Amino acid sequence: MAANDGHLRIGELSRRSGVSPELLRAWERRYGLLRPTRSEGGFRLYSEDDERRVATMRANLDRGVSAAEAARLALAEPASEAVISDDGAPALVRGAGELRDALDALDETAGHAALDRMLAEISVPTVLEAVVLPYLRELGHRWERGEVSVAQEHFASNLLRGRLLGLARGWDGGAGPRALLACPSGELHDLALIAFGLALRARGWRITYLGADTPLSTVGELAGVLRPDAVVLAATIAERFTDDQAGLGSLAATAPLWLAGAGATAPVAQAAGARLLEDQAVEAADRISAATRA
Repeated sequence: MAANDGHLRIGELSRRSGVSPELLRAWERRYGLLRPTRSEGGFRLYSEDDERRVATMRANLDRGVSAAEAARLALAEPASEAVISDDGAPALVRGAGELRDALDALDETAGHAALDRMLAEISVPTVLEAVVLPYLRELGHRWERGEVSVAQEHFASNLLRGRLLGLARGWDGGAGPRALLACPSGELHDLALIAFGLALRARGWRITYLGADTPLSTVGELAGVLRPDAVVLAATIAERFTDDQAGLGSLAATAPLWLAGAGATAPVAQAAGARLLEDQAVEAADRISAATRA
């Protein structure tokens, strides 16, 4: 039962969350997800923040996120971001469902409304990491399986791209380190790179964004002028990088170079003198920030 001071014993937390006590203890031990205090009698007592993190953890697991990543996302959120919607569902879960339904139905108004509701309650990096990027990955798989039409894929991508670029307004301001972001020649998929730029911006970086289909010579010229703290190139296939291996090498000699996306591999990065950025947007922003500070 609930303790008199408003904290919960593990049995009550289990009943409320639908997670067994054994699994709750495992999440506490493995990931530090729960942060109990002790009663005078030595019992663990769990707070409302613990309960919210468990709800967010479950929501992320239900979306197919790995346990370690689900825990990281739950721990990264302020207490206010594990919001529970009016119908009792976690806001991220409800928002993700609303966004998918709207985009599948080609309903622009409903799609923007779903994003508006989430962004009003939850930070931009969390919405990107927990909703937008997983949706885009799923959309690509569904398109490959023929479950969505070309029109649906283009509609969803264009709506989300417009919203992300709207969030990016002014992201080159400030006095933090500068990142130069681009997709090499022939690469047209830049949504994940925009999301990464937003995650970097949330960590105080200034962003110079060249976008899709940018020749490496152009990136190199601008890198020589701006002297960025990092250059990040993203591509979905390896050929976008290997088609100009000499250009990659020249760029790596100009500024710290990172390669990202499905096309980035360790051999390609090593051959160019670049570093491989395999993580998702928020983790990648943390990694590149730590490396730059070091």
